[in-house]
Amino acid sequence: MSVVHQLSPGWLLDHLSFINKINYQLQHYESCCSKNESTFSDQCCSLQMTSVSSFGPSATFIVSDVTTKPENDDRRSSGMLIQKYVFRSELFDVTKPYITSAGHEECQQSNEKEGLLDGVKKEISTSIIGKKRKRCVIFNQGELDAMEYHTKVRRLILDGSSQLVQEGLKSGFLYPLSEKREKCSEHMTLPLDTCNLSELCEMAKHLPSLNDMELQTLQLMEDDMSVTEQDLFSRIVENSSSFTKMITLMGQKYLLPPKSSFLLSDISCMQPLLNCRKKYDVIVIDPPWQNKSVKRSNRYSYLSPMQIKQIPVPKMAAPNCLVITWVTNRQKHLRFVKEELYPSWSLEIVAEWHWVKITNSGEFVFPLDSLHKKPYEGLILGRVRENADLQLRNADEKRLTIPDHKLIVSVPCTLHSHKPPLAEVLKDYIKPDGQCLELFARNLQPGWTSWGNEVLKFQHVDYFVTLESGS
Repeated sequence: MSVVHQLSPGWLLDHLSFINKINYQLQHYESCCSKNESTFSDQCCSLQMTSVSSFGPSATFIVSDVTTKPENDDRRSSGMLIQKYVFRSELFDVTKPYITSAGHEECQQSNEKEGLLDGVKKEISTSIIGKKRKRCVIFNQGELDAMEYHTKVRRLILDGSSQLVQEGLKSGFLYPLSEKREKCSEHMTLPLDTCNLSELCEMAKHLPSLNDMELQTLQLMEDDMSVTEQDLFSRIVENSSSFTKMITLMGQKYLLPPKSSFLLSDISCMQPLLNCRKKYDVIVIDPPWQNKSVKRSNRYSYLSPMQIKQIPVPKMAAPNCLVITWVTNRQKHLRFVKEELYPSWSLEIVAEWHWVKITNSGEFVFPLDSLHKKPYEGLILGRVRENADLQLRNADEKRLTIPDHKLIVSVPCTLHSHKPPLAEVLKDYIKPDGQCLELFARNLQPGWTSWGNEVLKFQHVDYFVTLESGS
């Protein structure tokens, strides 16, 4: 269970536990498998789906099942090996806030600014050391809106997270600073972006008739089968087995958890999601919002509000579908989701939740009153509006009302934009057998379909370590 504690304010989550309870277990044999050569445009794109944990950089396209067992099930005679992977715990080792009290000057200035808010723009003058002149600091409308929003949710964030943190300290999931052990951990080498998935998706748009294909979902079957570039980029790939599979893409290895499916594509090539004609009961969206930090770092491509509105959510949503959108604290984005995006998708807003990020000892990762960055982000929950006939048909169905302003408190992953899982906190508000979809995903989950141009990013094998092996 990823839910460590559930109280009236919300949930304390263990993101790492959620990942590691997925059965990332590979079974493979020492026998060689067949190879077929293929090319991708003018570049060598090697794709290999198999359970073997060591590959060469050959341009090979193979699908190989990891669940097939020999008739005698004799590991020694068949050469079967078992490897179990767990996510690197160091990636959740957040022992101190990102901004410490020693460097708290910006936050103190933020408190002074917030104290001046009275609904109109205010000005303050701060002395510049070593100079006689003064600099005038003026709040823009966005800053004023952010201050006003913060004053509304501040007490909720502070009191609710405090209750959940106290429970976490009592149970030992969180631990006080005085009990932390100083340890010298080796520098962790994270995977280089040698297989740039987004660039690969851009290349895939030049494949012939990609958007016109109506292909069925590609099932990774027990028998070996060859696949082509079009197979990967033009239809959903599904691992329907109970074991993990491994895919090698341009020399980089990725783990595919059991019972998961994905589409690796650019936003302009989402047609395979519509071609499968599946309707989803839950759709989680983490859009690449535009902001100054993204522009400066060039970390990923962002989308304009108009591009986000064009995502065909209504065509993929089942009746009464629950749509959840991750939103930054920028008020412009919050207003857009509430006033433009959801109405355009015929969604009714039912709740606004908050993800609160803490350290392993329960401190906020950023000072709560900092203007620069807040330790929380928003989630806007909406439901597909039902027509009158559907409302009468579903009148007898028992549906739990989604509460407003719930908190999801967790230690964040140090990988950028690795969001906490929502599966367990949503289970009371959706059908037990509901179909779930995540858009702009960067990782896979059992029971979910994931889409994005970096959908395998956090499935890279270098983010995992081998827990055990046998032969």
